Amino acid sequence: MYLEIVSPEASLVSGNVDSVTVPGLEGEFQMLNNHAAIVAILGKGKVKFKGDATIANGQEKNFTKEDGQWVMQINSGTVEMKDNNVIVLVD
Repeated sequence: MYLEIVSPEASLVSGNVDSVTVPGLEGEFQMLNNHAAIVAILGKGKVKFKGDATIANGQEKNFTKEDGQWVMQINSGTVEMKDNNVIVLVD
């Protein structure tokens, strides 16, 4: 599936991934290939992804590596998953 992580300032990540985990308001949840379409509000927590997505130049400082996944701390945001495309808008 294809992932994009975007902030008001810049595109942070884009590319193919195997999984994406986000901090929903009711708890953390994961999306894999062919996940049902969803739009959700995100709370404070970690956005995690595993795969070949590229972190934009200058944005590496926003990410750490944990258990083989890239991790970014967010305060809030939204996520949309549709047709194997995931867009995460973060604040």
